[in-house]
Amino acid sequence: MYIEKRKVKGKIKFWLSHSFREGGRIHKIRKLLGLDLSEEILKERIEKAKQLILEEINKYKIIKDPLHDKISKEELDFIKKLQAEANLKIIHLSETEWKKFSEIFSYNTNAIEGSDLTMKETKTVIEKGAWPIEKSKEDIAEALGVNEAIKYIRKIKEHISLDLIKEIHHIVFKNSKNFAGGFRKLGQEVVVRTGSGIIVHEGAPSSRVITLLNELIKWYNKHKTEYPAILLAAVVHNQFENIHPFADGNGRVGRILLNNILLKKGLPPVNIDLKNQREYYETLQVYEKQKNIRPTIELILKEYKDLKKIIK
Repeated sequence: MYIEKRKVKGKIKFWLSHSFREGGRIHKIRKLLGLDLSEEILKERIEKAKQLILEEINKYKIIKDPLHDKISKEELDFIKKLQAEANLKIIHLSETEWKKFSEIFSYNTNAIEGSDLTMKETKTVIEKGAWPIEKSKEDIAEALGVNEAIKYIRKIKEHISLDLIKEIHHIVFKNSKNFAGGFRKLGQEVVVRTGSGIIVHEGAPSSRVITLLNELIKWYNKHKTEYPAILLAAVVHNQFENIHPFADGNGRVGRILLNNILLKKGLPPVNIDLKNQREYYETLQVYEKQKNIRPTIELILKEYKDLKKIIK
């Protein structure tokens, strides 16, 4: 890190700057320290700016390779074994089964994000188009939006792309959010907190969203015929949540994207149940901090077993 000085209208302006390489590009981060600073104040502000720069560097490096290096043969064999033991046959759900899945998925994926609709109300909204008077219009619109998005991924052939990600977001939120289908704007940053205000996740810098999503898409296309379907879907989902490309709605889009990849790879869709919300968030935390994908895969396999009992 180094100090930059510039004379501005007769005063000396100070910055703390740092350049680092990521892949083939050089990135530079600068933090303004102030004008005409005494040596003591300058030293104090440099220490604070150092911490801010280090935090920002960590955000920039959210993705290098989603699995850091090529996954080991042992780990790959273990995941294949888990998937085989789960006996996940390529199935084609009947329309009745798809309808039931869509209602269950819409209820749970929205409830995880705070929707007040009950399972019964979600079913009524989807089946009859009824709008419970005492319920939020946004919750109702998003229940219908998720149901429509499930129909959409059943029809398309595309696995993952920027346009697909934006379209899923638009379908789910077109009647509830004015930014539906639009990635975060430059300078629009995201911090996820618990109810008590504890920060559990910070999205990628808005300036990096498109680049990071393209890296993820490139990774998927490179490995889509090599890795097991559940591994591919889990990594894409978790990396997508790390990036957090939208101002809101990332969880729901990520879980629909997960299902799109499972379907395209010949596996049944999966539901993340509200009762497993805490475990779900913990798997995301473990992946974000340690790049350990096993807990996510194990949760998906557990959810598959539960869903079989409900749908069949």
